[in-house]
Amino acid sequence: MKRKVYIETSVISYLTARPSKTILGAAHQQITQAWWEFRNQYELFISESVWRECAAGDLVAAQRRLSVLTDIPLLVIDENALNIASELVQEGIVPSKAVEDALHIAIATVHGVDYLLTWNCRHIANPEIQRSISAFLEQQGLFLPFICTPEELLGNENDE
Repeated sequence: MKRKVYIETSVISYLTARPSKTILGAAHQQITQAWWEFRNQYELFISESVWRECAAGDLVAAQRRLSVLTDIPLLVIDENALNIASELVQEGIVPSKAVEDALHIAIATVHGVDYLLTWNCRHIANPEIQRSISAFLEQQGLFLPFICTPEELLGNENDE
């Protein structure tokens, strides 16, 4: 059985963006493209929130982002996910300016995916925030999916 991966918007952005002029940006793009080649090892999911974020902005860039999402199933944003996201912000665990990030975390949690894949290390793949989110969710009988970057999920595949 394949592991389930919720792909957050930053991964799609790095996958489809023009080549970055920064070293870190270029590295993220190359790692994301390497992971994308192995994506069939996983069952991929996005949400309407990811789709909406990918559709925003420059029309040409948005079309590139949306083109890679065509065959990826959408996870429903239900009332439970909305409530969890709201509580994460109200409790001060996730900053109010990052409400969409709280929603990604909540959607992945509610749907019980194995991994939440992201390059957002400020509000999602942040160990201090993850610790607080995990404690909050455990009080509700829920478990936080493993949050990682494409580099972490790529594992030994990049040792070529």
